[in-house]
Amino acid sequence: MPDVRFDSFYKYDELTELLQAWAAERPELMRVESIGKSYEGRDIWLATITSFEQGADLDKPAFLIEANIHALEVTGCTAALNLVQRLLRGYGSEEKVTRVLDTRTFYVIPRLNPDGAELALSDRPRFVRSSVRPYPFPDEQDGLHEEDLDGDGRVLMMRLADPNGAWKTHEEEPRLMVRRDPDEEGGEYYRLLWEGSIRNYDGVTIKVAPQLEGLDLNRNFPMEWAPEGEQSGAGPFPASEPETRAMVEAVVARPNITGHIAYHTFSGVHLRPYAGYPDEHYPTGDLRAYKIIGEQAMKLTGYPAVSVFHDFKYDPKQTIKGGAHDWFYDHLGVVSWTTEFWSPQREAGITDYGFIEWIRDHEPGDDLKLLKWNDEQLDGKGYVHWYPFEHPQLGQVELGGWDMMYAWGNVPPKFLEREVAPHADFAIWHLLISPRLEMHSLSVEPVGEGVYRVRLVVHNTGWLPTNVSDKAVERKVVRPLEVELTLPEGAKLLAGDAKVDLGQLDGRVHKRSPLWWWGDDATGDRAKAEWVIEAPAGGELGIEARHQRAGTIRQVVNLQG
Repeated sequence: MPDVRFDSFYKYDELTELLQAWAAERPELMRVESIGKSYEGRDIWLATITSFEQGADLDKPAFLIEANIHALEVTGCTAALNLVQRLLRGYGSEEKVTRVLDTRTFYVIPRLNPDGAELALSDRPRFVRSSVRPYPFPDEQDGLHEEDLDGDGRVLMMRLADPNGAWKTHEEEPRLMVRRDPDEEGGEYYRLLWEGSIRNYDGVTIKVAPQLEGLDLNRNFPMEWAPEGEQSGAGPFPASEPETRAMVEAVVARPNITGHIAYHTFSGVHLRPYAGYPDEHYPTGDLRAYKIIGEQAMKLTGYPAVSVFHDFKYDPKQTIKGGAHDWFYDHLGVVSWTTEFWSPQREAGITDYGFIEWIRDHEPGDDLKLLKWNDEQLDGKGYVHWYPFEHPQLGQVELGGWDMMYAWGNVPPKFLEREVAPHADFAIWHLLISPRLEMHSLSVEPVGEGVYRVRLVVHNTGWLPTNVSDKAVERKVVRPLEVELTLPEGAKLLAGDAKVDLGQLDGRVHKRSPLWWWGDDATGDRAKAEWVIEAPAGGELGIEARHQRAGTIRQVVNLQG
């Protein structure tokens, strides 16, 4: 079986070849299908991983891993592939892997946005946020556009000598650019811009042009979607883009999904909803469950679990709308996370920093730590010392600074396997806590000539309830447990209904302390159905118990005389 490559990132054709090779070699565990086409016509692959010999994928609780919705963030794709490899290799030898694939299903979309990733991985990269579709305008606007000008495969920064510049070199480290003091005069100062060319430059003023490809696919989901004037990049309407629509339709077609993780970069953190509301907006039980799951996420991966609203806002007065994990939780009642891989700050020994605030402003001492880490751990590849370049419009400038694609936007290859490997453990654990419908008991008792009393008892053996969340019940998006009989020929039902609804079954999620006054250990995880049937001896009675999120049980009983 081909191994996942960690020394570089997969281009689209390589990704396709790997997925198809795995599916061909392990058809009993993996199938690959296209859930739609990208803007440029590439297939968006979804891998289904389960033991098909132990049941169909839709008959088992499931979990969705979705990666690489943002063009630059190709680490997520590798993390998704690492999970698939772990499942295929571990089945039959690792107890938890075997158990999860026998009883549950993984759905994995390793690259939701193949067009954007292909552009980011090209020999002359251009970093777009998500889709390559021009939006909101069909043509480039005037101003500076990011571009790899010298063809070295990197988009760096440009520094221009300017007496009114806001930056100067660090007095001890000439590579490092630091803020000019508010009252400082008489030094050598610079203006810093991203490497690129200027459309219709007038020889004096430089403005940064809006990106031609201005879409953010992670603002295009239905949950509180907002138009361009309120939130840029969200598209003309919810799920307007083929990539987003493909995922939404795939999820709706798989009502057995109980959880979701989106793989992004960077920050080294697990993010939970809401993006637009404080924690008080949650049903109390759901927030408690999220925090418990977050504690396990940190234990397994080392990444803290935090709220987007409270801990990851880009602007304290603005909220993110139309994101995937808000849609999964609020509209579907599914437990959903966004994992942001990789923290260069943490690697350099910087701790107790704000995930967003630090990017906006921090002390030069942190930059010195990062440069030291670059020199010692990245062999100097992450930060490029300034070198002269003749800009076609600006004349003599210098290129240099951080190679963002290499050191920040993704995990450098030497750390890639180490960084993503623990997240497979978290994904497996997260699916194993899903609801799971199992048979408790089934009895068929003759009570007269050709008359039988049938009693079925089922229970939820999962940690989460069958509805997964209180939000799912509130939104009325989850069906109750249903039990249906198929009578043998010539039989009739004397008592009970051929189809019965048994509501939702509890899990163990809220069994936290025996000292809790209002706690109980009642059998809310269990349900019973009974019937009296008149049937000829030897007939076969079919029984099906099904729950869209907890799975399906089928049993055929031979009625003995």
